Amino acid sequence: MSPATLPVKMVTVAHVFVSGNLALDLVGTLKWRTTAPEELLAVPEDLDAWCTQAGVTTEPVRATEGDLADARRLREALHSLARARLDGREADAGAVDVVNAAAAREPVRPRLTPHGAVRTGSAPAALSTTARAAVDLFAAPEAPLLKECGRYECTRIYVDRSRGARRTWCGMDECGSRVKMAAYRARRRQTGLAGR
Repeated sequence: MSPATLPVKMVTVAHVFVSGNLALDLVGTLKWRTTAPEELLAVPEDLDAWCTQAGVTTEPVRATEGDLADARRLREALHSLARARLDGREADAGAVDVVNAAAAREPVRPRLTPHGAVRTGSAPAALSTTARAAVDLFAAPEAPLLKECGRYECTRIYVDRSRGARRTWCGMDECGSRVKMAAYRARRRQTGLAGR
């Protein structure tokens, strides 16, 4: 079989859900915003994967290019609102309108089966469910607990529900352990130099 006739396997992104809110997890699908942006919603299948991995739906939403564009538009509106909250600024009216328009659509429908719950709906329904999570977040008393990851390169925003609100990183796997390892290596280098 020649390389041209081999079946093509799509690589599905394994999304990370460490933000403590569905809307903020959608914001996290554009990584490293200020240093080297990495788009995790590159193709409609990525949106399908995000919806099922996030638990918004139990089946793929069969997203289209238009749905993907809507998801990115909602994501950037959510980022704008979270950033305004972090910076102590008033929310952008355009971003508020985008979130409200998405939230006004019919959400995902949960249904109980003998084997557990299933959540079905279209991509617009999944985005509506996500926008509703944002409305709940930004209207809730916990909204002031929003933080940005302490790792310089990371721009993920999360809800800090830790005891004493002392959480520093979005998550240990990607950022916390790297910061700790870098600090450890710096101490080792300093100790090695001091020992000479």
